[in-house]
Amino acid sequence: MRRRREAARTRRLRSSAARGPGMAENRRSGPQATALIYDEDMTRVRLLWDDPECAIEGPERLTATYARLCHRGLAQRCVRLPAREATEEELGLVHSPEYVAVVKGTQTMSTEELRTLAQQYDAVYFHPSTFPCARMAVGATLQLVDAVLTGAVGNGMALVRPPGHHSQRDAANGFCVFNNVAIAAEHAKRRHGLQRVLIVDWDIHHGQGTQGVFENDPSVLYFSWHRYEHQSFWPRLRESDYDVVGQGPGRGFTVNVPWNKVGMKNADYVSVFLHVLLPLAIEFDPELVLVSAGFDSGIGDPEGQMQATPECFAHLTLLLLPLARGRLCAVLEGGYHLQCLAECVCLTLQTLLGDPVPALSGDPAPCLSSLESIQNVRAAHAPHWASLRHEDTGPILTPSTWCGDGGPPLLGAQSVGTTERRGTLLDKLLSCPPPPPHTGIGLAVPDSTSSLNLPPALLQEEGVIVSKEEAEMWSRLDSASTQDQALAALGKLLALLDKILTGQVRAGIAVSPAVSAAMAVALRKGLTGGAQRLLCVAVGELDIPEDLRDNGRILLLNIGGKEQSEAAASRTHICLGGHEATEPGTFLLALTSLILPVAYSFRPDLVLIVLGPDCGLRNLDVELLTRLLQGPVAGQMLLLLQNPDLPLVEALAWALEGRALPSTLGPFLSASPKQALAITRLCRQRRLDWPMLQVSVT
Repeated sequence: MRRRREAARTRRLRSSAARGPGMAENRRSGPQATALIYDEDMTRVRLLWDDPECAIEGPERLTATYARLCHRGLAQRCVRLPAREATEEELGLVHSPEYVAVVKGTQTMSTEELRTLAQQYDAVYFHPSTFPCARMAVGATLQLVDAVLTGAVGNGMALVRPPGHHSQRDAANGFCVFNNVAIAAEHAKRRHGLQRVLIVDWDIHHGQGTQGVFENDPSVLYFSWHRYEHQSFWPRLRESDYDVVGQGPGRGFTVNVPWNKVGMKNADYVSVFLHVLLPLAIEFDPELVLVSAGFDSGIGDPEGQMQATPECFAHLTLLLLPLARGRLCAVLEGGYHLQCLAECVCLTLQTLLGDPVPALSGDPAPCLSSLESIQNVRAAHAPHWASLRHEDTGPILTPSTWCGDGGPPLLGAQSVGTTERRGTLLDKLLSCPPPPPHTGIGLAVPDSTSSLNLPPALLQEEGVIVSKEEAEMWSRLDSASTQDQALAALGKLLALLDKILTGQVRAGIAVSPAVSAAMAVALRKGLTGGAQRLLCVAVGELDIPEDLRDNGRILLLNIGGKEQSEAAASRTHICLGGHEATEPGTFLLALTSLILPVAYSFRPDLVLIVLGPDCGLRNLDVELLTRLLQGPVAGQMLLLLQNPDLPLVEALAWALEGRALPSTLGPFLSASPKQALAITRLCRQRRLDWPMLQVSVT
């Protein structure tokens, strides 16, 4: 009965496509909306004979995932787009006519003929419905790309099968029939005129099919991490290693991160994003991000044998969203542990919808083998990318995994214990925390902001009566402002911060006539209000009281402040001084190399971003900082500004709500050699304190 209802609903979706530009059952269509594509017709393909290798790729992958999205209420919040079958002309963007004809012929084959044909390929099975289902997987992907690029939605996810990233021009491979994402990239370039497309393949298998399509093409930056184990893991190809970077004009635009051991965790995945993918992606400045979203890289999956928990994929998505004005299309690839797959998809879609990400669990230190891979990839790509050109370490020629280092016992291995014990541990690790509450954003700013276009859930703070002690403390810190002006601003700030600390609002923006004094008050209030770890990113020349500089619960990152001697530096007070530190090239390098790795290592309860007068950052850089620092703190943040720059207040309010950046980050500007050296030196000085700063083992 449920299947018949879903089929009827699918027919309604298809008929509605004729009434509009591909939209159906819209919830909140528009450039900030999130689309979801799912069609039960893609569950018709199933294995018709006994093949243990192929048995894991079944229709339950889609049905279980979609059921979980509905149970969480996430599917209902999305704009629903109808799927369609791709045309043979669209398939021809990547595949040869001869190969398309072979797959088309499977519709009339017997089971024995299908089995004989499948044996000509590697890890593939066919079904009489393979051709229409594979066409629909491509068509659904193109529907999503068209909706995003025309502004009908801001981003979205396509739940499709068969997957696509192993499929080659003339061959099916690894459960994949047509290369959904590769066709989508070509479609985006030819139909929409895009010149730069980023493909992020976080499936645990190397997408050799996608790599082969674009290895000579500098308009597509292809990034893949994959289980490799020195070429011993499928597909066992030499071209999956770190030093394969593309060919001809495409050199530098293929980025392979090989995992040479199993058991990689959240810190390993996030470190690769911070130190490899993000620097290159920011320099590349894509117009569209396509994610080959394979979740066999998640915990419990029998293929990947990795230990990344579902919330990690929320963080990976958050790190990608500032690119390409948020135009991100996630397309399902692998994922064969049904519970893990469903949870990972939920966390990914939840982030696309703009929800705060859950806190990242686990040890923040990347393992030795992942550091070796990071070092090798950065060394291989330093000649091709200005953002890595300051790198002075070469590749690791003798990796630790060649010396018999098998790492810790893995979940699922016999050494873990009984099947019952393993199942209990896996269930615990897969039990995602509930989504953070939508408590809204608070605003403690002058009344002149009433004319701004602000998020509807925003709370305008009225303020509280300031105690005598608080007033006296403020007067010691600030003697320039008038008493009435100062106390009014202080009352609003204290009221807003109290609401953040008690969970009444998630984040907020405050404007003060004396931001250094407001920063000191906010830090002390945070400590007394229950924050155990408080990260303060202060931009510009600000006066920081001595007693707060070496407080073990406060980590101060001062960007663009007064130059600091190495002797004055400490574990909890890191300063990248000088006005050059806030120039775009230097700041972006500091953001990915220093600020975010320190924040993810520190795991704060509250982030305080303080913008001093004439801080020097572009508004776009402040928005980027605001968006990305919500990851390490699960969204709890206070922004302090001295100048009531109304357009900036409006932009930051929307950034806290999860809206995409209004423009791309380009054109790319490099940090000066002096500033790049200063950042590198800081990272090396503090990498033992904050392990995610590590980019090498030497």
